Amino acid sequence: MSQNKQSIYFLHGLESSGNGTKGQFFAERFPHIISADYTGDLATRLSQLKKLCEEDRDVILIGSSFGGLMASCFSATNRERVKRLILMAPALNFAAYAPPARPIDVPTLLLIGKHDDITPIDPVLALAQKTFSNLTVWICDDDHMLHRYFAQLDWTNMLDPTKDFSSLDAPHKT
Repeated sequence: MSQNKQSIYFLHGLESSGNGTKGQFFAERFPHIISADYTGDLATRLSQLKKLCEEDRDVILIGSSFGGLMASCFSATNRERVKRLILMAPALNFAAYAPPARPIDVPTLLLIGKHDDITPIDPVLALAQKTFSNLTVWICDDDHMLHRYFAQLDWTNMLDPTKDFSSLDAPHKT
């Protein structure tokens, strides 16, 4: 836990862990990213995240699938603490998710594969557009896990809070 400094958290998917493929990628290339294990239902996982980063400000959340749902829900109740969101195939179509009454004005990048059959583009994008007022969308020729493009993304610039998502080159963006 850090105090009042920027912290970056990777939030894994429902059936993954902080040490899954994406967690290992971040551990090898960006060892400062906190990649914890979350278990239980959505409320339990959100409680675990809240406790983990309770003293942090300027938080950057990278959420994959169910972790993207977690990041979205956390941001809705902690707007002043979240600096940036990167949502990979976020499971906004799960757990009876409903957008907040007031859209979240946090710079948010949504990456989703056009062959994603777990978090299909149409319902996820519609919910994301109602949830985030500062949304950039990259649709890739990929699947739910973003197997083809995840490692090729410019993570250094994507994680840089001074960079506007819309100014970044989106490889293989459609």
